[in-house]
Amino acid sequence: MVKSELDRVQAPKVLFFLIVCLFLSDFAFSEIFFEELFEDGWKSRWVLSDWKRSEGKAGTFKYTAGKWSGDPDDKGIQTYNDAKHFAISAKIPELSNKDKTLVVQYSIKFEQDIECGGGYIKLLSGYVNQKKFGGDTPYSFMFGPDICGSQTKKLHLIVSYQGQNYPVKKDLQCETDKLTHFYTFILRPDASYSVLVDNRERESGSLYTDWDILPPRKIKDVKAKKPADWDDREYIIDPNDVKPEGYDSIPAEIPDPKAKEPENWDEDEDGIWRSPKIPNPAYKGPWKSKKIKNPNYKGKWKTPWIDNPEFEDDPDLYVIKPIKYVGIEVWQVGIMISLL
Repeated sequence: MVKSELDRVQAPKVLFFLIVCLFLSDFAFSEIFFEELFEDGWKSRWVLSDWKRSEGKAGTFKYTAGKWSGDPDDKGIQTYNDAKHFAISAKIPELSNKDKTLVVQYSIKFEQDIECGGGYIKLLSGYVNQKKFGGDTPYSFMFGPDICGSQTKKLHLIVSYQGQNYPVKKDLQCETDKLTHFYTFILRPDASYSVLVDNRERESGSLYTDWDILPPRKIKDVKAKKPADWDDREYIIDPNDVKPEGYDSIPAEIPDPKAKEPENWDEDEDGIWRSPKIPNPAYKGPWKSKKIKNPNYKGKWKTPWIDNPEFEDDPDLYVIKPIKYVGIEVWQVGIMISLL
């Protein structure tokens, strides 16, 4: 389990806990391939990168339990330089998720409000010069929060396929309160995935649909046209509903039958008295035929889907290149990051 805490000078602290696991597809057996608690001996497993050091932009770590801790003996490594880049990695026994379910888990806590920073867990393949590991080092998988101002509160989820990185198309939000949250990514041999937050599923889907790795299996038939006899009228005028005879001659207003000529009415001075008009209760407005369900209604016409001639399936789409390293890469502006 890798634990990392993002901690800010006079600003946020973030705690990261990561477990990289491989589960057999039937879940009858599971094996933890990498677990880091940053206890005694952790320095022998991790290599601090010199990335950005020649530019004076590389930060350093300190070994601490953080500002607030339930157990002062539960220590980790913490960044504490402002506006710096940090990178550290550990070499692990080579593993493959071929025919297996890959599970990556970590927890994170922002102890204070965060302004701008990102801290990512990366799974690396092939040979990596760990002393040069950094943001431009090729990776096979990346997972982690990116927060900057009020607009960016994103949980990055990026997979590499044939040397190109593909971010998930869905907008995954990371938590930004001051509580600990547990993030889990699960990738299965059928290319389905799940993202859990605090052990509750937040998002799920498939590599086929939620990444632009392969062309879609189905596309709309742009040549299709709605058939001329397609009836998409849900309701039609009732042909049996006939306007009553004399309907149009019914006036909208009629003289008020209760009105009476005033006793002091003088026709010589006031003219001929006429009863005031009132709405005619028999008047129903312009004639409108009733509507009935259309017996020939076929529904709203939709462009049909057809097989995409450009789609070529890859049954190993879910397979990540053999993993040899776990890396943590951090960029921060006024933010300190602790790996516990």
